[in-house]
Amino acid sequence: MRADAEFFETTADARVESVPLAHLSVELGHFYSPDLRQDEEFFIDHFRRIGIWYSAARSACEAMVPRGNPRISTCVLIDDYFGQPASPSALIRKLRDAAGKAGLEIDYLVRESGCAHTVAKVDPDPAEPVETAPPGLSLAHLVEARLVEDPPPNSTGARPPVGQTGWLCNGQRSPATETHEAMKRPTVWRPPAENAAVNHSIFEDIELWRDGPDGRLWSCAMLAAVWQLLRLGLLRDNGRRVAAPHPLPGDLPDNWRALPMVLQLNERALPFNAYRAMTICAPLFLPVENAVRTILQQVAVDPAVLAQVGGRARDEGVALPLEVVDRMEYLFVDTGPVRGAGPG
Repeated sequence: MRADAEFFETTADARVESVPLAHLSVELGHFYSPDLRQDEEFFIDHFRRIGIWYSAARSACEAMVPRGNPRISTCVLIDDYFGQPASPSALIRKLRDAAGKAGLEIDYLVRESGCAHTVAKVDPDPAEPVETAPPGLSLAHLVEARLVEDPPPNSTGARPPVGQTGWLCNGQRSPATETHEAMKRPTVWRPPAENAAVNHSIFEDIELWRDGPDGRLWSCAMLAAVWQLLRLGLLRDNGRRVAAPHPLPGDLPDNWRALPMVLQLNERALPFNAYRAMTICAPLFLPVENAVRTILQQVAVDPAVLAQVGGRARDEGVALPLEVVDRMEYLFVDTGPVRGAGPG
């Protein structure tokens, strides 16, 4: 007897789960603990100030989408990682009422700690089954695993990798100038240099996390990078969709972390994930968002996911930039009284 065997590459059958996609996701607010303690008038003022810019974002999207019928969803991000907000029932009601009085509607509310902590098992409403990330998954670790550093030309590898230091940069640091062994000259100072500088360098060195006795503390910049990739529908866990939206439960718990990461507040909302992401925020967020762009330029998004999203855009006649960072847009505007830039 002759035994015939067939061999297949395991990656040949790899399946990338698709997600529903809007044309544009508009972030109406990224609220830290000091913000979340404010009264309703604070949020009404915030949403009124950005309302005109939301209308402008809608008009711009209409002009870019074939047949001028864009799918647009809105979201807010709340900080339950560096601080603990008021109970979900009180805060969600306050945010929704304030947005409504300003003529806006919040489609999705997202917990920032969901970008960092491992996912707990959450049972969806059996009447509206949704997919969720598998328990034990940390989206920040998922992104960390896809970091591909951009070494400067002629580098020697003397700088430890980002996985050891928790720091990522876009070029060459200045060398240390202290004196070393006896009879040796001190190192000559040199300026830092950006890898892709245009005429002059804009050098960034970004702390992604800090490991301590209580575990890992992720930085604002790293969590915001995870957040942007999630909005753009580009995060997968071995091809599986992560952090799908859940309908707002009838009975809200007192603890935010007992809730899913993404809550759908509006039953008629269009998809949470989108081809492009627009963030409307105060200028004080500019340093963090600039760091986010540097981080994402060194994240190797799954090519199969990029191909899937790109193919769907082409099928719809949507022009989608090849570079992920070019799918992110910002409006830095006055959103109200100046607050702290938040922890991180």
